[in-house]
Amino acid sequence: MSNPGVIAYAAGDLRVEDLGAPSPTADQAIVDIAYGGVCGSDLHYWRHGAAGASVLREPMVLGHEVSGIVSVVAADGSGPAAGTPVAVHPLTPHGDGRTPWPAERPNLAPASSYLGSALHLPHTQGAFASRVALPTRMLFALPETLDLRTAALAEPAAVAWHAVHRAGPVAGRSIAVIGAGPIGQLAAAVAQGLGAERVTVTDLHAMPREIAAARGAHALDARDSEAIEQLHADIVIESSGTVPGLAAAVGAAVRGGDVVLLGLQAAGQVPAPIATAITRELTLHGSFRFGDEFAEVIDALASGLIDVTGVISHVLPSHRTEQAVDAFETAADASRSCKVLLSFGTDG
Repeated sequence: MSNPGVIAYAAGDLRVEDLGAPSPTADQAIVDIAYGGVCGSDLHYWRHGAAGASVLREPMVLGHEVSGIVSVVAADGSGPAAGTPVAVHPLTPHGDGRTPWPAERPNLAPASSYLGSALHLPHTQGAFASRVALPTRMLFALPETLDLRTAALAEPAAVAWHAVHRAGPVAGRSIAVIGAGPIGQLAAAVAQGLGAERVTVTDLHAMPREIAAARGAHALDARDSEAIEQLHADIVIESSGTVPGLAAAVGAAVRGGDVVLLGLQAAGQVPAPIATAITRELTLHGSFRFGDEFAEVIDALASGLIDVTGVISHVLPSHRTEQAVDAFETAADASRSCKVLLSFGTDG
C-alpha cells in the first residue's frame, strides 16, 4: 500500500486500507506521519462504534495524537519548511452562531472539530496514515531536543497540562491523581515538574502504579479506599472517568481543596458524593481538552520539565489490519500497557 491508513467502519470493524495520495488545499502541508498514540476515543470507536455522543455514520480514519515530518510545504507558503519535524494540534474551533463561549478558550467553542472525530457529518478524518494533508496552523515545529516518539505525546500531555493548571498553582502543594492511565500519568508528571510537594496516583492495576512510582510518585491501589480518604490532597485530578473514581476524588480532597474533573464520565446523570463536596467546600473544575498551551507543552517535553519516562509502553507497527487490531487490543488492556504508539515509518 502506498498510504496505509487505520479506518474504523463500525463497532469491531477496524481496517488498514490504502488511502491514496493526499490532496492538500492551498493552506495544507503534507506530513509523513511517524507515530500516532492510541487514545481512549480511538478505542471507543473501535469497540463501540461511538465515543460518547460521536457516533460513526461513515468510515473514518482514526487518530489525533501524531507526530511526523513535513514532506510537501503548503502552496500558499504558510507553515513549516519541508523536512521540519512537527507535532499536530488537532483542534479547529468553531462557533455555532447561537451559543456564547469565551474566545480566549478555544477548547470550549461549541461547534469545533477534532481530528478523528465523528461528532459532525461528514466526519473529521484523522491522521493515522503514512501521509496526511493537514492545515499548517495545526503544525508545531519541534525543538532539536525533542524526538518524534516523545512528540507523539504532545496532545495528551497538553490535555494533562491544561487539567493541572485548572486548579491554579501546584508548587508546594499535595496532588492526588485518580486513575493512572496515560493521561493520569502525564498529569502526575506535569504536577511533579511544576513543583508539587507530593504527588500520589491511584490505579487498580500494578503496572501503572509501578510506572508512576519509578518517576517518584507515591502509588496506591484504587481499592484501598481508607488510604485514599486519608490523603487530604490540596488538588485532586479525577482521571479515570468512572463513578468510583469520582467518589474517590471527592473523598481524597482536603477540606477547602480543589477537584479537577478530567476523566470524561458517561453522558447523562452520574452519581456523585455532592453532599461531601458541599460540606468540605470543595471547588470542582471541569477540564476539557486544551486551548493555547500546545507550544508551551512542546517546550516542557523538550526540556524534560515533563518527565514521560515509562509512559510509552509499546511502539507497534500498523501497516496491516492484523497489526492495527493487535495494537488496539494491547492499548485496551490497562493491566499490560500504558500509551501505545502506532508506528507509520520504516521501523514499523
